[in-house]
Amino acid sequence: MALAKVHTVALVGLVGHLIDVEVDISDGLPGYSLLGLPDAALSESRERLRSALLNSGFLWPNKKVTISLSPAWLPKSGSHYDLPIAIAILAAMGVITAEIPESLVILGELGLDGAVKFVRGVLPTMISALSFGSDTAIVPFENLHEARAVPGIEVAPSRSLADAISFLSTGERVEDHSQTDNPKHNYELDLLDVVGQIPARQALEIAAIGGHHLLLIGPPGTGKTMLAERIPTILPELTPTQSLEVSAIHSVAGSLTERGVLTKQPPFVAPHHTTTITAMVGGGSHAVRPGVVSLAHAGVLFIDEAPECASGVLDSLRQPLESGKITISRSVSTVTYPANFLLVLAANPCPCGRFNGRGRACSCSAMQIRNYLKKLSGPLLDRIDIRTFVEAPTRVEMASPVRGESSHEVRNRVNISRAIAAERFKAERWSINSQIPSSELRGRFKASREGMAFLHNELDSERLSARGFHKVLRVAWSLADRDGRSIPSRDDVEAAFAMREGTLL
Repeated sequence: MALAKVHTVALVGLVGHLIDVEVDISDGLPGYSLLGLPDAALSESRERLRSALLNSGFLWPNKKVTISLSPAWLPKSGSHYDLPIAIAILAAMGVITAEIPESLVILGELGLDGAVKFVRGVLPTMISALSFGSDTAIVPFENLHEARAVPGIEVAPSRSLADAISFLSTGERVEDHSQTDNPKHNYELDLLDVVGQIPARQALEIAAIGGHHLLLIGPPGTGKTMLAERIPTILPELTPTQSLEVSAIHSVAGSLTERGVLTKQPPFVAPHHTTTITAMVGGGSHAVRPGVVSLAHAGVLFIDEAPECASGVLDSLRQPLESGKITISRSVSTVTYPANFLLVLAANPCPCGRFNGRGRACSCSAMQIRNYLKKLSGPLLDRIDIRTFVEAPTRVEMASPVRGESSHEVRNRVNISRAIAAERFKAERWSINSQIPSSELRGRFKASREGMAFLHNELDSERLSARGFHKVLRVAWSLADRDGRSIPSRDDVEAAFAMREGTLL
């Protein structure tokens, strides 16, 4: 009887669990038993492993092969177990004679020819492995830059099963001559491209300063999408902690290659209005994948044609908008992903989209217009801080050679305003105005006496809900920070109320 054991990591959301891969090869009828709650992809590993070993020049054990993945109570999902199982089989057969360190973790999918293929979730896997005391990892070569983003763990990339065996036997590693993936900001978009739209530009700036959610209403072709796409260019760049967290989410989702490892630019995610609730919040029958709300974490979630979304899709955003995270429960596990994003919705003023100016070109009835806007539910709209109408640029604005401010200029003001807020909140658990707790807005962080009197009058007149009362105060603080005031004045409060109502900026 021959035994061997190696380690890998199973991810549940962004949390890793150390897995012991134990292989027992014993006399008896030839067979292959895989224990430890494997999913369908993992149960298919036998044929992949057999072909990979044979095509790499090794023999397949013509004996009883028992593989145990422990802890047995944890469901195992994915194909990244292929490489550790193959290594354990070869070690049990005596092909690998070197002792396999306890501090080594192995992951990778095997092709039929023995090639080691790209797998998802390597970045959070390395973070978890480091917390378990691991100091070395064998990963697919295509995941090399992702794995190296975690300091403190040595990475041995493998293009094939033979590369992994060579590393274990001799310590030789596959050389990497490519440049380290350390992308900077690469802004291809700029607010200079936007013609006119002064009120909308101001709304974008205030939204970026305080992290306030935004609704853009206007006819087709007036620049709603153009404005939304440029919000990341005026947001502060991500901190190292945020960048690592965002990269980990995109790694699990398999989209890190498109974004780049540890990119400092806030993400911009724009799902089509036909997206489903599962795609929006995340889910899956086996491995629970992050949804759009998590991919937009620390960045911008933009939904164009918002009233056209299917019933329930927009309302599924209400919980992450309040808590900054999303919890998904399935029969196999319960997973929590971060989902703290800036929501930007865009909508036409009516079904035909031509209800602009005097509305003479509009062919919609009053009932159609009312029903169209009712598709944005009251509870969702109550969570929107700023609403602004995006007018079509005039002939003068289109012909004028003078353009507005660049994204760089606006971003500098946003950074200064956020620094003021961070200094004010340095002893608190939050750092931006949209995160001020409601209780604190009625206490230490009230507006001026005149400003509070204005809000109380609006509350008494039932023109403002309790949630709206606090939303207006948070926006007022962002206006005060932009203009360098230590406390929101009545003018700030009135301007914030007007921005919430969408009547004036």
